[in-house]
Amino acid sequence: MDLPPRGLGQDAYDRIRAAIRTGVLTPGLPLTETELASRFGISRTPVRQAIARLEAEGLLTREGRRGLAVTRPDHAQIIELYVMREILEGAAARLAAQHATETEIEAMAELVAAEPPAFGDAQHLAQINQRLHGLLYLAAHNRYLLRSLEQLSATIALLPSLLTEGARAKAAHAEHEAILAALRRRDGTAAEEAARLHARAAQRHRLAWLARIQGVPVAAPGGGP
Repeated sequence: MDLPPRGLGQDAYDRIRAAIRTGVLTPGLPLTETELASRFGISRTPVRQAIARLEAEGLLTREGRRGLAVTRPDHAQIIELYVMREILEGAAARLAAQHATETEIEAMAELVAAEPPAFGDAQHLAQINQRLHGLLYLAAHNRYLLRSLEQLSATIALLPSLLTEGARAKAAHAEHEAILAALRRRDGTAAEEAARLHARAAQRHRLAWLARIQGVPVAAPGGGP
């Protein structure tokens, strides 16, 4: 079988991935090659190539009889995601403290300052948050780290934003301010620690949310600590 030009496969991949990231294709949604080809106006062969890449990246999953679906991260996957987020974002913050331009730092400062007025607007706040983290990744000036962070972000985007739940928005804002302050001081160690603390706080909040929507297993009487 003749393969389609590389551009067609890349275009199919980019468009399907963007639809997953923006929530147009929601976690758990069943998909087929035919449906995706029709939705995006692309032939099935490049769609098949795109599906293979997205499965390899963990954004699409085969779910037994249900077939192909947008991945719905489970408890173990969420733990793994946030472990990697802490490591990678910590590294990004350390490198950004060393390599970010003053323009990049001020652009991040503007986004941090824009957070409080958006506390009541979940969509706007999520957009600010995504742009802020994206700028941090770019400010590290390391293409290999950036590639890993972009993949991690795409998977985390499968989960709903929790920034407007409870006091999380204010807490996240304070954590962002701590990262920004360390960047302005060019203190790589403090920037990395602040970014790691931010990731850990986000993980705790995410796991509490997961426990609320899925429940937690009941321990057997006399079970271990």
